[in-house]
Amino acid sequence: MHIYDYLNTYYTTHDEQARLGFRHGSVEFLTTVRYVDRYLTPGARICEIGAGTGRYSHHFAQKGYSVDAVELIPHNIEVFNSLTQAGEAVTVRQGDARDLAFMADNSYDITLLLGPMYHLYIQADQRKALTEAIRVTRRGGVIFAAYCMNDATVVDFLFAREGIKDPHYRALVDFDTFKCSSNPEDLFALYRTEEINALVQGLPITRLHFVGTDMATNYMRPVINAMDDDTFAEYLRYHFAVCERADLVGASHHTLDILRKEE
Repeated sequence: MHIYDYLNTYYTTHDEQARLGFRHGSVEFLTTVRYVDRYLTPGARICEIGAGTGRYSHHFAQKGYSVDAVELIPHNIEVFNSLTQAGEAVTVRQGDARDLAFMADNSYDITLLLGPMYHLYIQADQRKALTEAIRVTRRGGVIFAAYCMNDATVVDFLFAREGIKDPHYRALVDFDTFKCSSNPEDLFALYRTEEINALVQGLPITRLHFVGTDMATNYMRPVINAMDDDTFAEYLRYHFAVCERADLVGASHHTLDILRKEE
């Protein structure tokens, strides 16, 4: 099977919209929105590459921003369109993050790349996606690139969920370093911070923030989901206080690299 087929099957059966709607999933969403809001200006144009079902695109369109979205999977585009509300200045079209030839250079103030890096397995493709995101962003604009992290996956999936007992998954682990490799059928590319640093090396960007968007959250999903509103508010205060801590961020399940395109 081609990677497109694996992704199409996954996103046709997996409810990503619902994942971000759970309280534990909302931490990732709220953190990402909090950082995007820092760099939004009146009249800003937003591009979301790999928009999925449009949770972020619709959020910002409903706040009055103009959003152009690109998504690979037809099912996600159908759901995206079904969720569009009257008055939203939002478009969506099918496209591949590695080749956005239909989009002009220097067009957007904010570019969101919140899904494609999860599903690109070789550095050449990862660089293509980043380069395209940078190309369509105006000089001085900001790119937000999200990643799935290696070591949270080792702790959570291999040990907490006992994936380590499955020969298929054992074959993906280097047991000297516990670095995981991924194949298309495994769906998610996994990163360590040093790999992300190497990936952006030499690109025409300046890093503004490197953020753990869920940090401890996904290690204790039932606890987070059971919190009352006051406790959850305090937890968010803690999370926002530590989500850029260099000694902690690599243990997050998801990270967000926030990059300014050079003038």
